Amino acid sequence: MSQTGGVEQVRHPIGVFDSGVGGLSVLKALRAELPHEDFVYVADSGFAPYGERSGCFVQDRARLITQYLLDQQPAIKALVIACNTATAAAVQLLRQEHPGFPIIGVEPALKPAIAASRTRRIGVMATRVTLESDKFNALKLSLSEQATFICQPCDGLADAIERDDASQIVALCTQYTRDMGQFGIHEGQIDTLVLGCTHYPFASHHLQRLVGPQVCLIDNGEPVARQTRRVLPALTDYRGEGCLQLFSTGNPQILTDAAQRWLGGTPHAQTMSIAG
Repeated sequence: MSQTGGVEQVRHPIGVFDSGVGGLSVLKALRAELPHEDFVYVADSGFAPYGERSGCFVQDRARLITQYLLDQQPAIKALVIACNTATAAAVQLLRQEHPGFPIIGVEPALKPAIAASRTRRIGVMATRVTLESDKFNALKLSLSEQATFICQPCDGLADAIERDDASQIVALCTQYTRDMGQFGIHEGQIDTLVLGCTHYPFASHHLQRLVGPQVCLIDNGEPVARQTRRVLPALTDYRGEGCLQLFSTGNPQILTDAAQRWLGGTPHAQTMSIAG
């Protein structure tokens, strides 16, 4: 609760969910943009990785998690789908089922990549489900006259990051960047790399080393945070630092360790059950 003009005000949190720990990259940007807001983060690790599941499966999980967060007390006031795969598979469905409720998704940052690129050859690393989705392919087609996109499905990379398996992360990053072609700033080279999964920013130091310091890496954490600020009710007038709750449908210690590693001091994650 908070006090506004002597009236007790219920603080409704912003819900954020991902298949696992990758959405913490978006949560970090959200907390920087909206430091007074409360957040509840759900890692659906018990059903990960989404990127190697069917679209129908991901839709079912997204619907269950959304309803769970809406049914909590206090209910969430907005939802951020901090997962490219879940956005591609389910954001339109969720918006249809919850008209008027703010639902913010993420998508590979192709437009910012075009603005940053000089060679007009742009690499896109993402999960197979994201790259095969109608939503992504419509976006890519709409921009096809402005740049050439080299799209690389990165099977196993999100899972390796989830498990913090350093040797596997390096091996997969090496394999996938090699498969994409030559990186650099000269004509015919890929000079911009889109990290099209919210897990991938946590491997950015490996990727930057592999593609070279002159190649621009682009993720979507900050744009999503700015969009969330734009859609929130204008009358929100919270003071003080917002609270954070962490929940996992898998091993909560994995989420706790990742949050402490990437966000600093955070609460311990709790176990939650959201069964279909």
